[in-house]
Amino acid sequence: MNAAKMITPVALAVILVFIASFFFAHDSSALSLIEGVNAARGSSQPADLFGSNGIFTKVTNILLFVVGALSVVMLIIGGLRYVISGGNSTAVTAAKNTILYAIVGLVVAFLAFAAINFVISSLAPGSVSGGTNI
Repeated sequence: MNAAKMITPVALAVILVFIASFFFAHDSSALSLIEGVNAARGSSQPADLFGSNGIFTKVTNILLFVVGALSVVMLIIGGLRYVISGGNSTAVTAAKNTILYAIVGLVVAFLAFAAINFVISSLAPGSVSGGTNI
């Protein structure tokens, strides 16, 4: 039997089962969406994903701290490489590149921090988005 001929009856059966589940499986004691989410969340898990105490804020702050710390460490390493290069032009160029990339990393970390905090504050509960509040 051809594969294209097999797909049509299988797809039709799946669609019919999906439609029938809406008509025949409606239970008035079923949980609403919010009740289901709250039931699935553990008692020690935070309820807010966004905002000042949300999970996303904490994770992004930790990651941005790590990126910033690595950039500062690389800036120090680049400075040390520049000092001990001994006038070798390839070593000086490599040290300057290390310093340049470390500074670019710091700038990217600061811009990412600003952008992420803007997005998180826009998604925080109670925030007004999409208007001028006039």
